Amino acid sequence: MNKPLSVLLVCALMTLSLPSPAQKTASQGIDEYRAMLQDGNPADLFEAKGEGLWTQKRGPKNASLEKCDLGKGPGVYKGVFVELPKYFADTGRVQDMESRLLTCMETLQGFNAAEIAKTPFGRGEQVNMTALATWVAAESKGMKFNLPQAHSAEKTFYEVGKRLFFQRSGPHDFACASCHAEDGKRIRLQDLPNLTKNAGDGIGVAAWPAYRVSNGQMWGMQQRLNDCYRQQRFPYPGFASDATIALGVYLGVNSQGSASIAPAIKR
Repeated sequence: MNKPLSVLLVCALMTLSLPSPAQKTASQGIDEYRAMLQDGNPADLFEAKGEGLWTQKRGPKNASLEKCDLGKGPGVYKGVFVELPKYFADTGRVQDMESRLLTCMETLQGFNAAEIAKTPFGRGEQVNMTALATWVAAESKGMKFNLPQAHSAEKTFYEVGKRLFFQRSGPHDFACASCHAEDGKRIRLQDLPNLTKNAGDGIGVAAWPAYRVSNGQMWGMQQRLNDCYRQQRFPYPGFASDATIALGVYLGVNSQGSASIAPAIKR
């Protein structure tokens, strides 16, 4: 064996014996992708629009939303997102952020809440609703979820939300729990968080509203839950229905103590 060839063989053997660099998991790759997009998150545009809508005089009453009570008093918006859904005495209902904004749009501005609720996502006042929800959520970014459970209605909604989460039905016998009740599950490259417990900072309800890169749309929590029902082949629940709000209570209470990153960016 000539010397150059023997040297090449030794070098090759040494290379094979070296530890290979650790490969990134699919989840790590997706996290890096989201981090790169975060600086230019299109949700910022919806947030800016929502802030403008809050002070803009609109509707039949030509009024702004500056006196809207989202749970901390008229006009207070910081910190409200991480305490919703909750019970409101003036409506006698447990309400989430979007249903409460709907109440304010009707009582303060004169809009027809029932008509807005029937409007498909991405059209008419639903576009403004998404922008408002995005801005209000952003005003609680980094704060910890702390949903109240003192009122009997809040406790009832938690239990109803829990039952809905585990209810199996439809042509595929699916439930929310089919995807989100175990650790370590995923669909294709997408990790599926276990939402029966605290999923952690910025996961689950702590990430919505969020901008969906795959379809170029901004989604609030009501639309996120509607799409979950679609994937289960269930009929769509009504916008701001007691069913979706109850699920929001169940998921929100389970996320107690986790920090919000909304508005986030998703695949």
